[in-house]
Amino acid sequence: MSKTTQTALSTLIALISLGAAYAPLPGVSQTLTIVSGSELQEPLRLLEQRYEQQNPNVQIELEFQGSQDIVNKYVDDNNDFDPTILIPANGQLLDELAQRWQTQYGDEPFYDAPQPVAKTMLVAVAWPERAQALFPSGQFQWLRLEDAMAKSNWGDIGGNQGWGSFDFVTTDPTRSNSGQLTLSLWTQAEAGGGTLDQGDFGSSDVQALFSLVKRSVYQPPRSTDTLLQEFITRGPNDADIATVYESIALHRWDQASTTKGQPYQILYLDPTIETVSTAAIARRNIGNGEAKAARNFIDFLTAPEQQEVFVQFGFRPINESVDLQSVPDSPWSENIPGAEVDPTGQVTEPPERVIVEEVIRQWQRAN
Repeated sequence: MSKTTQTALSTLIALISLGAAYAPLPGVSQTLTIVSGSELQEPLRLLEQRYEQQNPNVQIELEFQGSQDIVNKYVDDNNDFDPTILIPANGQLLDELAQRWQTQYGDEPFYDAPQPVAKTMLVAVAWPERAQALFPSGQFQWLRLEDAMAKSNWGDIGGNQGWGSFDFVTTDPTRSNSGQLTLSLWTQAEAGGGTLDQGDFGSSDVQALFSLVKRSVYQPPRSTDTLLQEFITRGPNDADIATVYESIALHRWDQASTTKGQPYQILYLDPTIETVSTAAIARRNIGNGEAKAARNFIDFLTAPEQQEVFVQFGFRPINESVDLQSVPDSPWSENIPGAEVDPTGQVTEPPERVIVEEVIRQWQRAN
């Protein structure tokens, strides 16, 4: 073989090697199964397509469950798939999962420390004339809401007799984070507004509250986005007020305006609770290669370009470089009734797990 031929062959081998380093290789593609709360469903479906275009060797499979269901089904191994990443609406739910997992199996359930993805807060939504009749001051009040539920008819609480029965909607607290937050804040108000502790749930007033809500809320939905879509479909006279996430309230506002000819308004709670959708990479049946791809996907979600997508769907960004009002198509720039960039009320962290467990227990016992 001549020296020229040897040189050409060496060059060809080098080019083939270089191409192989960047070309997709058989057997190295990854499928990531993401299990998320329903509140992230629409932004994740959009971001799934963007990620797969940028990463052709990775396929994303999305599953959506109530946030408490995410924990229960994973710990009890009741899914018919192996989750790669878990993203409940509340990071504290991942703490609960880790504690239950360690008690049951004795090791760590996640590859890395969970990472925040997006955040929102609990708010109420109501049809404007209903909101004005129920809260003449313009400020949401738990005790006023409780009084309306007890009297059960608009004519008895200062509203139009023709509106019929008073109908409040929240999610199932045994399955959904927003239902748990709703009843935590309501119990806090019933107990006098101070720091909530387990002893507060023993009072007769609090137990009567749980019984009232459980009797009044017929077949509560398992997830918050499902609840708001049903709220919009049912409209005034069948659903008057509901507690949901600010993100969903902002995102679904146009839908209410289109289908009902009138939009609902947002009412901020004081105090309210900030809830942070948080991602964790699961260990069960997930190898190192899949975990590495999962880290890349979480980094993708927290990058500014993707954080802007979350803002467009009504979430508040984790990445501080993203500004709510400067993002194109931000719902905070659409003059949605009641929407506030900086709510004036107190914003608190979710309750400790022992409080949530009491909420679930009281709900299950109420009749």
